[in-house]
Amino acid sequence: MRSIFALLIAVFLAACTPTGDSHMTDISGAMPALDFQMLRASDGKPVTGKDYRGRITLLYFGYTNCPDVCPATLSNLALMLEELKGAPITILFVTVDPARDTLPILAQYAHALAPQIEGLRGTQNELADVARRYRVAYSVKAGPPYEVMHSGAVFFFDAAGKVRFVTTDTSNPAAMARDVRTLLP
Repeated sequence: MRSIFALLIAVFLAACTPTGDSHMTDISGAMPALDFQMLRASDGKPVTGKDYRGRITLLYFGYTNCPDVCPATLSNLALMLEELKGAPITILFVTVDPARDTLPILAQYAHALAPQIEGLRGTQNELADVARRYRVAYSVKAGPPYEVMHSGAVFFFDAAGKVRFVTTDTSNPAAMARDVRTLLP
C-alpha cells in the first residue's frame, strides 16, 4: 500500500513540474478564467476579472503584514516586470486579511513595490469565492497571537483571461519573464 501511495505522489509531482524550457508550470485549461468581484485599493472602485482583459494578469494572495514570503514574492515579481518593460501586465495582490488590510494600507503597500501591482480587497464572501475558484487555502486567526496562513501560488492569465501558468517559485525573475513573453502578442 505504501509503494502505491508513493508512486501516486511521484506521478502527481511529475505532472506538476515545468516542462521543456519553461520555468513555470503550464496549467492551460486546468482552472477557470480570471473572474472575481472586489474593490481596487488605489481608488476604492469595484473591479471584476473582466476589467483586466487585454492585459497579462497575475493573481497572488497574501497580506501586508506578512514578514517574509509576500514581500519576497512581490519583489521578485516586480523584478520580472523590469525584465518586461512596457509590457501590458498587471499584478493583482488579493489580501487574505481584509480586517487589517484597509484600502489605504493595501494601496500604499502595493504601489510601493511597483505601479503595476494593484491591491484588491473583498468582503469575506468575495474573498472566499475567489480563493475557492483558484483552490487557494488561507486562514486568519485573530489570536493572540494574530496568525495568517495562505498558499503561495502565483497564477498567470493571458490577455483573454485564461489561466496559463502557475508557480510557487518566484526566485528567478528572468526565467518567469521568458515564460511571460510567450503570452505577449
